Amino acid sequence: MYTNILLSTDGSDVARKGVKHGIALAKALNAKVTVITVTEPLLVEFGSGHAGWIPPQEMFDSFEAASKERVRQILDEARAMADQIGISVELLHVPDAHPATAIIETAKSRGCDLIVMASHGRRGLRKLFLGSQTSEVLVDGSVPVLV
Repeated sequence: MYTNILLSTDGSDVARKGVKHGIALAKALNAKVTVITVTEPLLVEFGSGHAGWIPPQEMFDSFEAASKERVRQILDEARAMADQIGISVELLHVPDAHPATAIIETAKSRGCDLIVMASHGRRGLRKLFLGSQTSEVLVDGSVPVLV
């Protein structure tokens, strides 16, 4: 049925449940698994009162170091889940990208036939204003998605 599954995670509790379920599904189907996490770039806005202000390099360096550590934790946790169930997974970090776009592009480029990802279940105005990476993948993707 499915032979190449992409599991997406941002390290949240909800995403962790999705990864755990995806790993179990992959084991049951004897499918190949890639776990992806995507980090967005540090956005700096130069509001009207701060014309010409550029953040110090230390701010960028600190953000990048914290981001790398978080990614390491997320992917190490996914590897540990897979090891516990007895399957191997490929781990992938896509830096400086829009998550939904990176997930869709990775699924296509790696020939994945299923994307497994969690949804935070936001509703109403929160969903409208915050958007949802899961919703974007569902709408824009050509690969089936298990939420």
